Amino acid sequence: MFGIISFLCGIFGCKAQTGDYKSVEVAEFAQCIADTNVVRLDVRTAEEYASGHIEGAINIDVQKDDFEQQALAELPKDKTIALYCRSGRRSKKAAQILSAKGYQVVELNTGYLGWTSAQK
Repeated sequence: MFGIISFLCGIFGCKAQTGDYKSVEVAEFAQCIADTNVVRLDVRTAEEYASGHIEGAINIDVQKDDFEQQALAELPKDKTIALYCRSGRRSKKAAQILSAKGYQVVELNTGYLGWTSAQK
């Protein structure tokens, strides 16, 4: 089962190139995070995260001064990072930071608002 999901992720381009990231819509993001090797990252504030988040996501606030330092310490470079924020603005900033550091990044274009609107 996971082999099929990984294969589909490969077909749909769930892995971004180093130094770049891929911004995707809800359906493709859902396919990517179905792969258990993909790390789910919520880059909103702790308060936003506490009010609801995608299951299994870790929280590192992109607006904090130590975001880059904390991300480098906690996130594995050998796995795709699937990240999101509330609406898609902060996640693009986080995606730029992480992809510049060599991470493979997939970013949810419409953020958590798009995710919940799609009833995920």
